[in-house]
Amino acid sequence: MATVTFKNIPDDLYEKLKQAASAHHRSVNSELIHCLEKTFKPSPVSASALAEKARELRGRVAATRLEVDEINAAIEQGRA
Repeated sequence: MATVTFKNIPDDLYEKLKQAASAHHRSVNSELIHCLEKTFKPSPVSASALAEKARELRGRVAATRLEVDEINAAIEQGRA
């Protein structure tokens, strides 16, 4: 495995990293590796899982469907 040294990390960023590591019961090094893996090795999501998440999120929104006339009226109002 490779070894990487980080230099000149801003103090506020390092504090946030330490807090995250503590909250997740990890060392700062392990937290950094976790963050890098999340960024550069995202886990694939299946289309069905994505569709299920979309259905779940839509269920949380109490929205009514707009009629075409309502949409057109809003467009015209925006142009005025």
